[in-house]
Amino acid sequence: MDASKLKALGRSVIETETNAVAALASRIDETFVAACQYMLGCEGRIVVLGMGKSGHIGGKLAATLASTGTPAFFVHPGEASHGDMGMITAKDVVMVLSNSGETDEILVLLPIIKRLSVPLIALTGNPASTLARNASVHIDVSVAQEACPLGLAPTSSTTATLAMGDALAIALLEARGFSAEDFALAHPGGILGRKLLLRLGDIMHAGAEMPAVTEDTLLSDALVEMSRKGLGVTAVVDEKMHVMGIFTDGDLRRALDKGVDVHKATIRKVMTAGCLTVKAGMLAAEALGLMQRRRVNALLVVDEHQTLVGVLNMHDLLRAGVV
Repeated sequence: MDASKLKALGRSVIETETNAVAALASRIDETFVAACQYMLGCEGRIVVLGMGKSGHIGGKLAATLASTGTPAFFVHPGEASHGDMGMITAKDVVMVLSNSGETDEILVLLPIIKRLSVPLIALTGNPASTLARNASVHIDVSVAQEACPLGLAPTSSTTATLAMGDALAIALLEARGFSAEDFALAHPGGILGRKLLLRLGDIMHAGAEMPAVTEDTLLSDALVEMSRKGLGVTAVVDEKMHVMGIFTDGDLRRALDKGVDVHKATIRKVMTAGCLTVKAGMLAAEALGLMQRRRVNALLVVDEHQTLVGVLNMHDLLRAGVV
């Protein structure tokens, strides 16, 4: 098979699945609204079930719901028949995915689900199926054809189910007023979570780790302080720890270029006065943007009285995974 034929087959799959998803738009109707209302009123969890490829989509849908403000988990129908039905309580809502609506492992569970008196939301490709008829709400995710040339492998049907599941999850997200910070709290280990949650107070060097000297300190002694603390910078403060300025590696190079005697000059002569300061509550991601705009590699963190409470540099942001 030549390259052009392979490309044509690939495009055909994309076009077929695109058409399948586009057809769902007209099915965002009252049944969709009813499904959302059941889930919004759920006092427990959304329990998602599905066999085979539908099960894989169900696992992803449960994860998407859980990470966007709707507590959910996936239960394998085969395991449900051997004890895992005990995971479903009377406060839950059950969502079942089945293209045929006649999956044996699903149908055997219907009497038990009915006995629990929990709402049953079904996403199937067959509105006349047993599952659809027994559901509290049925959402039609049928497709005109599978993308598989044999018409057998679940392709368009799973894509359509996935898209409808995402539509439900995002509708619920908006209805709940789920915010970016809420999302970050559900993803604390990811880059997005760190960018939306991590604040300077979490990563700055404080207390004895802060490099700080007074204005009358000799430049040579200030260099010793910088070396000890290893941040390539020192704050310049008064006796009450109010920030008067900053001295960096860049300031040192400029001082040496001017022929300043490091053993006689005080830090007041070579520091940068009126330097940039920030608050400990600032998001680390915001601090990164500020440092990039101002072309600085370190920040002094102060409280509302301009008292030094912390120091950090670009390497701290790198270690925290913000960059």
